[in-house]
Amino acid sequence: MSWIVTTIAFLGAFFAFVAALGVFRFPDFYTRTHAATKAGAFGAALLLLAAAIHFGSLRASLMAVGIMVFFYLTTPIASQTLAQAAYRRKVPFWSKTGRDQLAEDEAAAAEKTKGG
Repeated sequence: MSWIVTTIAFLGAFFAFVAALGVFRFPDFYTRTHAATKAGAFGAALLLLAAAIHFGSLRASLMAVGIMVFFYLTTPIASQTLAQAAYRRKVPFWSKTGRDQLAEDEAAAAEKTKGG
């Protein structure tokens, strides 16, 4: 049982490290929030799973599941809200970003409203 907990905890730490590395290395705010959200939440879930298995009690398992649910419900919403606020404040995109799809969608919606 110990090697299972160690393996899961190591994987969780690895994904947390990947999230931190992505925040440090990615070129703009938007890609950094993506790295922190995806890999960070998965790493935290694996670490919580390792803790639940290690302690083996119903209370530890319920707490781990509760925290995981909270994480997966709040992290995407927080990331979306931060990115939306950054977009509205005109935080620049990375120079190699292909296109601004939100601006295109807003322009199309404005044109549709104006024309119809």
